[in-house]
Amino acid sequence: MAIKQWMGLLLAGSSLSSALPSSKVAARTTDAATEFVDNLVAELTAAYNDHQIRAPQCAQESTLVVDTGYAKYRGYYDSASALNHWKGIRYSQAPTGSLRWQPPRFPALAPSAPVTDADAFGNTCYQHTPRTALGSFLGPPGSEDCLFLNVVAPANATKLPVVVWIHGGGYGYGDSSQDLTQLINDNGKTFIGVSINYRLGAFGYLSSQEVKDNGVVNAGHLDQALALAWVKLHICKFGGDPSKVTIAGQSAGAGSVMHHALAVNGDLGSLLFDKGLAQSPYLPYQPNFNDAIPTSRYYAFSAAAGCPSSGSVFSCLLSKSAADLELASLSVTASSTQGSWGFWPVTDGVYIKNRPTAQLTAKRVNGNKLLVGYNAHEGPLFVPGPDAIETQADLLAWMALWFPNLTSAQLNSILAINPNSALSSASGPRFETDGLNTGGFNAINTSPDGVGQKQRGNNIYAEATFACPAYWLADAYSGNPGKSSWLYQFSVPFAYHGADINAAFGPSTSSLPSDITLAFRKAWGNFIVGGNPSIANTIANGASSASPSAYHPASNWPVWNQNAPQFVNFNTTGGTLATVELPLVGSYPQYEGPGIKNAISVQNANTWEAYRGDRCAFYKNLGPYMPN
Repeated sequence: MAIKQWMGLLLAGSSLSSALPSSKVAARTTDAATEFVDNLVAELTAAYNDHQIRAPQCAQESTLVVDTGYAKYRGYYDSASALNHWKGIRYSQAPTGSLRWQPPRFPALAPSAPVTDADAFGNTCYQHTPRTALGSFLGPPGSEDCLFLNVVAPANATKLPVVVWIHGGGYGYGDSSQDLTQLINDNGKTFIGVSINYRLGAFGYLSSQEVKDNGVVNAGHLDQALALAWVKLHICKFGGDPSKVTIAGQSAGAGSVMHHALAVNGDLGSLLFDKGLAQSPYLPYQPNFNDAIPTSRYYAFSAAAGCPSSGSVFSCLLSKSAADLELASLSVTASSTQGSWGFWPVTDGVYIKNRPTAQLTAKRVNGNKLLVGYNAHEGPLFVPGPDAIETQADLLAWMALWFPNLTSAQLNSILAINPNSALSSASGPRFETDGLNTGGFNAINTSPDGVGQKQRGNNIYAEATFACPAYWLADAYSGNPGKSSWLYQFSVPFAYHGADINAAFGPSTSSLPSDITLAFRKAWGNFIVGGNPSIANTIANGASSASPSAYHPASNWPVWNQNAPQFVNFNTTGGTLATVELPLVGSYPQYEGPGIKNAISVQNANTWEAYRGDRCAFYKNLGPYMPN
């Protein structure tokens, strides 16, 4: 079947494209998510088989005009990046009106559509900041009509690998405007980049039995899935190879990579992607779609929007303005635990069928290869400051909010594996984990922003929510036939959550000289293009090294072995100690100026940071209770 033929079937009446009239929303008799997934699988399988038979050339048109069948987009050459760009490409109908909380749908075919200049980003989705000590605030102006993506490609690209970037932001904030050009250019223009928007907050992750009965929960994840289907269908026209797609993301974007790896019980194989790249995979507790917590938030959202706080409220929510719903979503987040948003993915029984820890342990994952990492100090942005956590009672009270299903005994068992630092003075001293596990200092008892009980909280949150999920993801591909994984830690001081974004994409900072950013970007690029993140000796050592060509173990990056796990630690040495202010964290140390050199090493993941491997095994055993 030719691409155009099955595209016509995809657009002619499947749940991926056809809008349900508003009068039929309440009368739905089939599960909308199941219908969406079934059609996605059937029709992308046909596309995959067709690609294998036809072996398309996948080359750009010299005019930079791309015909999607429903619209024509004209890209442009950007002299600053020396790359071709297409911005603001619509991949779904606007999820407004009766299409709220419904699966995304490709736009209707329009063969005679005029050419549109793709020179500006599409609308951002409605969004707001997390709950902080200062409250929660609306983000930049947004819209419900926000399902757009962007493509950046080398000139004259032909069958190049593709990376699809899924932005982070706790499933409540962010957009597709991440600049991928430095990552592409530092890798010799050897791949194409795509970045996507998806529905956020209550628009994307509202959940309850009533939502599922009338539409879909995890709508934002289904948006991402449709965008990945769009890439499979159309990236060939930009010079990309649809059989070589890497999905990548940071924080909630990396959590999304994890969920797509787990999607449909791991039975999708390479249908949506071949490789995954997860940067600080975010794994908060994941309840069932109709559990008490998502249900209570559903009704809190309804009340904040001016609808009833119980009973049947879905029709009322459909009648409300987008502005009302945006404020209601903000209201629920504002009453949530500090450091969190009000809405995030749930176990829906269709796309996300299981708790992640259970399915990862069973090694039921999609895709063939995974590169996953996290930062040395993930916790400070999310854990209340030293003034809020001074005593063990303060710490336990905060933990009870983050882990609402755990008993007092279970909470105390977490404290037992995270012993208190002897440095309990609120005034310090404070210093960075050295990244080498020397002198007895590690993430449990040292920190740039807190000591004592505050630092215990930092490490508990960091490991349970980011670092250990990275271990578990790597484990799922280890010893799994036809699959493999690699793991890294980003430790360049101060390695707080999100600090590696600059290393991956730029711009460079005084603490991130070109040697370390090039090493980090080449690891990503080598994985995207060749499926192995190993970097050359000269790149790992750095041009400023006394012996750039000397053997470096990162040039033979160990494949993750669950029984004897090793990882690469990205760190630096040298420079001048400076104090910098980080919003919501305060002062922290970093090293700046000339003299900074690469200090990249291969480490034992089990013994690292005073036996992190043991703590990760402990948290996984708590998975049924957390739940995650």
